[in-house]
Amino acid sequence: MELTLQVLFYLSGFIIIWAMVGYPLSLKLISKIYKERTLKKDYSHQPSVTVMVVAHNEEKVIFQKLNNIIGLDYPHNKIQFLIASDNSTDRTNEIVNKFISDHPDKNIRLYEVKARKGKTNAQNEAQKTVTTDYLVMTDANSIMDKKAVKELMAAFTSDDIAYVSGRLSIVNQDVSDVSGAEASYWDSDLIAREIEGRIQTITAGNGALYACRTKDYYHFNPILCHDSAMPPFYAVQGKRAIANHDAIAYEKAGEVIEDEFGRKVRMNRIILKYILPDIRILNIFKYKWFSYFYFGHRTCRYLLWISHLIVLITNAFLIHVNWLYAMTFIGQVIFYLLALVKAISKTNNKYITLIYYYSITIFAQWVGVYRILTGKAKPFWEKAESTR
Repeated sequence: MELTLQVLFYLSGFIIIWAMVGYPLSLKLISKIYKERTLKKDYSHQPSVTVMVVAHNEEKVIFQKLNNIIGLDYPHNKIQFLIASDNSTDRTNEIVNKFISDHPDKNIRLYEVKARKGKTNAQNEAQKTVTTDYLVMTDANSIMDKKAVKELMAAFTSDDIAYVSGRLSIVNQDVSDVSGAEASYWDSDLIAREIEGRIQTITAGNGALYACRTKDYYHFNPILCHDSAMPPFYAVQGKRAIANHDAIAYEKAGEVIEDEFGRKVRMNRIILKYILPDIRILNIFKYKWFSYFYFGHRTCRYLLWISHLIVLITNAFLIHVNWLYAMTFIGQVIFYLLALVKAISKTNNKYITLIYYYSITIFAQWVGVYRILTGKAKPFWEKAESTR
């Protein structure tokens, strides 16, 4: 029994340490080996493009978004704009229709989804009307850099590149400790994605800004999201998903913990499936670095919820073995107490805030798992108002 507890303790501990420390450090070492691999770009590659914006009740931001996309630096005769309204019940459709009327020289269309089934379903429906060679997808509350589309298209330098993710830049990181913690997370994650993409392929993108060939678009189940579904889907087909961080979208992070927690719960609505979405990923001889990347960047992170629980419980039963187990148990208790201190006192201490933010992230995974197991996971969600 004691041996079993020790095996579970060390295995779960390894998953936690590898996901948060070991894997990022290993990527930096691998990057030095492959330092000659750089992101190639071809700015003469300017195919026809549709910029798709999915919106559900976005009357607060849709006018600004429309002005943003029509100002993109891309040949006028090669770019179209498609607003997929996911059964909006506010003034979103009215604002879009008036904008279309006021800008007859711009190729803007509104596609109205009749039944709200979430962002992915809206994309699936609207994509059927697209006739351009490429699709660029972006969120209603994201502001795209003028050169974003040019940068995304320039990265499609070979036929095996099926997906290009842009960079999400958090604009309100100094507004609150919550948005600051989210910005810190993104900064570290962007480093990992840049290295993965240069060497072979990224394991996930971000919903704020990404592109794919229209012919490569796949109609995913609405419960899934393109951020996590597209890159591994293309990888098992022998194609690449890469990141071009010169293609930028600016967005607000949640400024209050309720908004950021809700966003993370929504992200984890498919967490069980994406621990290992396809058994073929394990074939390291065929998929090479992608197998390694996915295990470290996704599988281990998607196992944090259960790993932390197992480490805590097994540690409690192993305290009597020696002083090392007693120290690790005390350390865990202090860690969670510090998170509780932040929740109660609202202290602005940087390190306590990071501990609190991390703990909230793990709790959000648990909520996501609970909703999956109880059938309460849904393909749509209520937006975070502080990100608007």
